[in-house]
Amino acid sequence: MGGGLSLFGGRDVRLLVAGLDAAGKTTVLYKLKNGPKRAGTAVNTIPTLNFNVETCRMKNIKFSIWDVGGQDSIRPLWRHYFTGTQGLIYVVDTNDRARIKKAAEELHTMVANNEMRHACVLIFANKMDLPHSLDIDELTSEMQLQLLEGRPWHIQRSCATTGEGLWEGLRWMAANVKDL
Repeated sequence: MGGGLSLFGGRDVRLLVAGLDAAGKTTVLYKLKNGPKRAGTAVNTIPTLNFNVETCRMKNIKFSIWDVGGQDSIRPLWRHYFTGTQGLIYVVDTNDRARIKKAAEELHTMVANNEMRHACVLIFANKMDLPHSLDIDELTSEMQLQLLEGRPWHIQRSCATTGEGLWEGLRWMAANVKDL
């Protein structure tokens, strides 16, 4: 199920998009699917109750991107999506200061799972355009990202509604994701 060469050359890579509810996961998914040329096109979403899956291409990589709902009642089901995941895109609402610790707890629980041991981690510091957002240093500290040692990880400033930072983050993922 994990990576490898695709039928048409290049690589197939499985990514999981997770984060707390209302962080911007589904907007990230559809902005990536639509591509940078359509970054200005608005994406209308509703809360994800199960999952969404889309594909997008970057260079010679075809990403299958699974977006899972982030509500409290759904989070225990995330583990069912871990098998074969090569990269985790974790979306954090940097303006939701009250839930940063909860976002950190969920991230660390995910990456501690044996099925996720090889997954590199891209953190989209989303909603950075809002006036009271945590900056990158604050977010890194609050989420204890230094504990992600032993695996590639990157934090990318982003605004899912405009597409800012999304393709830079995906380029980082393309350069760091490994085949299983």
